[in-house]
Amino acid sequence: MDQQYRFSEIEKKWQERWEKDNSFRTVEDPQRQKFYLLEMFPYPSGKLHMGHVRNYSIGDVLARHLTMRGYNVLHPMGWDSFGLPAENAAIKHGIHPDIWTHDNIKEMREQLKTLGLSYDWNREVATCDPDYYKWMQWIFIQFFKRGLAYKKKNPVNWCPACQTVLANEQVVDGACERCHEVVVKKELEQWYLKITDYAQRLLDDLEQLPGWPAKVKLMQKNWIGRSVGADVDFAIEGREEKMRIFTTRPDTLYGVTYMVLAPEHPLVSELVKGSGQEKAVAAFLDQLQHLSDIDRSATTLEKEGVFIGRYAINPMNNERIPIYIANYVLMDYGTGAIMAVPAHDQRDFEFAVKYNIPIPPVIDPGDPEIDLLNLESAFEAEGTMINSGPFNGMNSADAIEAFIEHLEKEGLGSRTINFRLRDWLISRQRYWGTPIPMIHCQKCGWVPEKEENLPVLLPTDVEFTGRGESPLASSPTFRKTECPLCGGPAEREIDTMDTFLDSSWYFLRYTDAKNDKAAWDVAKANYWMPVDQYIGGVEHAILHLMYARFFNKFLYDIGLSPTVEPFTNLLTQGMVLKDGSKMSKSKGNVVSPEEIIQRYGADTARLFILFASPPEKELEWSDTGVEGSFRFLNRVYRLVAELPDSIRQADSSAQIVTSDDKELAHVLNQTIAKVTEDIAERMNFNTAVSAIMVLVNELYRCRALPDGSVSAGLFHLAIEDLALMLAPFVPHLAEELWEGIGHSESLYREAWPTADPALLVRDEVEIVVQLNGKIKEKIKVASDLTDAAAFAETVLANPKVQALLAGQTVVKTVPVPGKLINIVVKKE
Repeated sequence: MDQQYRFSEIEKKWQERWEKDNSFRTVEDPQRQKFYLLEMFPYPSGKLHMGHVRNYSIGDVLARHLTMRGYNVLHPMGWDSFGLPAENAAIKHGIHPDIWTHDNIKEMREQLKTLGLSYDWNREVATCDPDYYKWMQWIFIQFFKRGLAYKKKNPVNWCPACQTVLANEQVVDGACERCHEVVVKKELEQWYLKITDYAQRLLDDLEQLPGWPAKVKLMQKNWIGRSVGADVDFAIEGREEKMRIFTTRPDTLYGVTYMVLAPEHPLVSELVKGSGQEKAVAAFLDQLQHLSDIDRSATTLEKEGVFIGRYAINPMNNERIPIYIANYVLMDYGTGAIMAVPAHDQRDFEFAVKYNIPIPPVIDPGDPEIDLLNLESAFEAEGTMINSGPFNGMNSADAIEAFIEHLEKEGLGSRTINFRLRDWLISRQRYWGTPIPMIHCQKCGWVPEKEENLPVLLPTDVEFTGRGESPLASSPTFRKTECPLCGGPAEREIDTMDTFLDSSWYFLRYTDAKNDKAAWDVAKANYWMPVDQYIGGVEHAILHLMYARFFNKFLYDIGLSPTVEPFTNLLTQGMVLKDGSKMSKSKGNVVSPEEIIQRYGADTARLFILFASPPEKELEWSDTGVEGSFRFLNRVYRLVAELPDSIRQADSSAQIVTSDDKELAHVLNQTIAKVTEDIAERMNFNTAVSAIMVLVNELYRCRALPDGSVSAGLFHLAIEDLALMLAPFVPHLAEELWEGIGHSESLYREAWPTADPALLVRDEVEIVVQLNGKIKEKIKVASDLTDAAAFAETVLANPKVQALLAGQTVVKTVPVPGKLINIVVKKE
C-alpha cells in the first residue's frame, strides 16, 4: 500500500473497477427486501454544480448503506432533457438541440461517475430520446381516451421574446423569468389535462404521506385550495343572463355593494357594449396585459378597476349593485365573478375606499373599539348578524348554513365545493419537447395518432428563428398527414408538451427502462414501487411533486401503477450557499465541483458536503472546511498505510484482554451504533461522520500505546469496521483501505457491521470525588453501581479516597451514582 494518499489514482482505479464489474447493476429479487431510492434527475446543462453534488451525495450514502445492510436497492439516474435552453442554443450557435443535449449528457454522465455515485447506468433514461417520449405520447393518448385531455381557447401568459406560453410561476414582476421580456396576454387554443378531476384525492391523500415534510404538504394543500361555500345567481339589470358567483361567505350577502367580473370574463365584452364605458374598459384591459395571475393575486397589489356601466340585482334584498372589472379578480378561480362585501373583506374594502363605494356592515363584532360606521379596515372575524333581514341576531358562522339552505329553497343558489387548482395547461410553442400525438381532421375533429405508429418523431427539417409559432410549423414534412379514422387529409398538432409531463412518470420507467413493448412491465413496477425515498429541492414542492402525484393516480386508476402515491418519503435538501448567498455566476460566488475534485478528490468533496450541515439545512461553503476534510482523509489513509504487518495480517477478533482492549471495543461499538442510527433513522450524516472521527482518534491513541496494550486482532477488526462505515461517505478511500488490509473483493456488498449491545456500556466509569464541594480526585468504579448507598460505600473504600480522608471525619455523603460524590468532612 502506497505511503501517500494519491487520491486521483485511487479514485480512477475504483471507478474503473466498479464499471468493469458492473457493480451497481440491480435486478428484481423476490427473496430480498427492495428499497427504491431516487434523486430528482437533472436537466443536462453540461456542468454539475454544488447543489447537484449535495443532492446526489446524500442519495449515494443511503444507497450504499442500505445495500450493505442487505436491501435490494434500485438507484437509477437519467436526464430531464427536453427544454428551452437547447432550443436557444440552436438559435444562438446553430447547433441542433439533439446534438447540444447529448453532448451535455455525455459530459455530465462522466462528472457523475467521477463522484463515485452508485447508479445503475443500465437503467439510464433521457426524456428527449424517442424510446422514452414514445411512451409519453402513449400516456397522453390514455388521458385523451378517458376524457382527461382536451383543447380550449384561453388567455395565456405569452413571452414575445421566447415566443412561448409561460406558466404563472414563470412570470416574475410581469416579465419572463428566463429572458426578462415583458409578458403579455394572448388568446390561444391550448391542450389541457383535467387535474381538477383529481383535486379532492390529491388533497385527501396527503394524509397518506407521513414521511413528507409538513411544509411541503401545506404548500400542496394551499395550492389545491379547497373551499366550501355556495354558488349564487345575481340577475343583471335589463338582461336575461345572470352572473353566477362562488362565495365562502354567504352570510355577508346583505352587505354586497358592488360586483366584480374578471377582466377576461366572456360577459365583459357583451355587457360593455352601448354602456358608454367602452373606452375606459379597453384602456384598463390593455393595462392588465403585463400582469401575471400571481401578481394579480398578491395581497400587496394596489386594487384597481373600472365601472362597466351595468348593474346587478342582489337576490336577497333586490338592491341595484354596480358591476366593475378589477385587477384582483381572476377568471381561473370560482366563476370569474365575485360579490364584493367591503365591510368584511379587506381587498373589497381597499377597492371601495379607492372608488368611494358604500361600506355597510352586516356583522357586529361586539367590540366597542370598532366603529362600524367608520371602519378603518374590514372586519373579517365572527360576530352577530345585523342589517340582514330574518338572519339578524344569529352568529355569523351559524348563519352560513342558514343562508345556503335559504338559497337552495328559493332556487337562488346551491352548496358548492370549489378548488383553487386549475386544469394543467400543457401546450408549448417550442420544438424541443414531446410532440403532442394529436391530429386534426375537418371531418373527425381531434383524433389521436394510432398507437402502433408511435412515436410521432420530432422532424429534423425545421428552422430555429425564435419568432412566430412553433418551429414544427416550419417543417414541410411534419404538419400534413392523414386522419387515422377516415383517411382524409389532416394536420398534426404543432405544439409540444410542457416538460413537466416528462418528469411526472420517469420513476415508473426506471423500473423497466429498456422495455420496447410497453411503458414498463407492470410486474416489475409492482416489485419496485413506490419510491421509498425521494430526494430533491424544495423548489419542486408544488409543480413537479403535484404533477407526479396526479400522473401516478391516473396510472393507478388504469392499472399501470401499483400504488396510490408514488413517493413514500421525501427529503428536501437545503441549498449550498457561499458568503451567505445562493451560488450564481452573476454574484461571482460559484465553486466548481470539477476544480474541487481535481485539487482534493471526489471523496473530499463528498465528505465536506455531507459533514458541513444536516441534509435538510442550508450549507455554507467553506474552503477551510474542505481542507479540513482533506486532512482527515489523509489521516485515515496513513492509519492503514502505516500499519505494522502484525496487525495488517492478523485475523479479525473481538477478543478482549486488556483495559485498552475494553476501551477500543467500547468506542468501536458505540461508533457502529451511532453511525447506523444516524444514517438509517435520522439521515444526520454530519453527526455520523463526527462519530467516525472519534473512532479514528481512538485508533491513533491505541497505536501509540506500548506493544501488547491492544490485541492485533481487535485492532484489525476496528480497521475493517472503520472502512465499512466510511464506505457510504468516501467509497474510493474505503475500498482502498479494505484492500490494504488484505481483502481482494470489493466491500460494496459486504455486510454492514453490527454493534454488540454488551460492549456499548463500559464496565467501569470515571467519577469525580469532591471534599466539601471541591474536586479532589477522579476514580473508576463499576458502571452498574446504581444504588446510592452501595455507590457511596464503594467510593469510600477506594484507596485513593482513603488517603484523602486521612485525619478527617466523614459527616455525610452526597452520592450521584455514575457521576460524582461529594463527601462532607471535618477535622478530627
